Amino acid sequence: MIIMGWQMRFLRLLKLIDVAAPGDECRLNVALANRIGRRAVLGLGAITLSGCVTERSSMAPLIQSSDMDSEPASPAMYRGLSDGGFQIPEVDLDQLDARFWRRDVDYKSDEKIGTLIVDTPAKYLYHVISPNRATRYGIGVGREGFEWSGRAKVAYSRRWPRWVPPDSMIARQPELGKYSAAAGGMAPGLANPLGARALYIFENGRDTLYRLHGTNEPDSIGKAVSSGCIRLLNQDIIHLFDHAKPGSQIVVIPDARMVNEPDGKHVSTTAQSNGPRRLAGDSTAVFPRGHSRME
Repeated sequence: MIIMGWQMRFLRLLKLIDVAAPGDECRLNVALANRIGRRAVLGLGAITLSGCVTERSSMAPLIQSSDMDSEPASPAMYRGLSDGGFQIPEVDLDQLDARFWRRDVDYKSDEKIGTLIVDTPAKYLYHVISPNRATRYGIGVGREGFEWSGRAKVAYSRRWPRWVPPDSMIARQPELGKYSAAAGGMAPGLANPLGARALYIFENGRDTLYRLHGTNEPDSIGKAVSSGCIRLLNQDIIHLFDHAKPGSQIVVIPDARMVNEPDGKHVSTTAQSNGPRRLAGDSTAVFPRGHSRME
């Protein structure tokens, strides 16, 4: 087949178009008209020259979409998930201060790797992952969370645990008697106060009644709440459950502000203490070794 000169030039220009960067179509159209003459370009005008108009109009919304999607509406770690037969909802970030999002931070401490440090006043829980780093979780602190401080161990942990309110809580709220130990407790589920996971804290082999557990109430993170112990978002307690091993040391820093109410009465109750409770302000209160935060 004989290829005429203008056809050869046209083929070369097609190769040039193939490797051109986006946005170069208009410049190439002008070059094409100059190189191959009027007759040859007439048949291509509807295709090549229309690219100047349609390309500009089609790119505008794509650029806007890229800008809007640069930051997802919710971090992947706080999106909804299916776990253990339950559908955990996505965290409503409008109810959660970003400073309480889970993240790895600089944290200098002499505590062993794997130690959990509950900073009750700051409403943070740290899981030491290296001599100078820790995973930090936002927490909410309930009534029982203020009743104990000191040094103990994670005795065991449970997926989707049953909840059995302590006798002292049932005494305050008799309607909870239907969830007593004798009644078998509350069945696992999203309505269960312990949430998706629970870590049980023992001191010298005895239950402190202190728990780290999940919650579906993001607005309670970073606050002192009326009931429960130390609550984390369900997504966060699942993450902690997967990384903190049974037997891990835990250090709980007391909150001196919660020792006394304005009338001088203790906030915490010790009606069902199974071991020494070291309240904030007590000389026996234990603090982490070499404790210091670098935010």
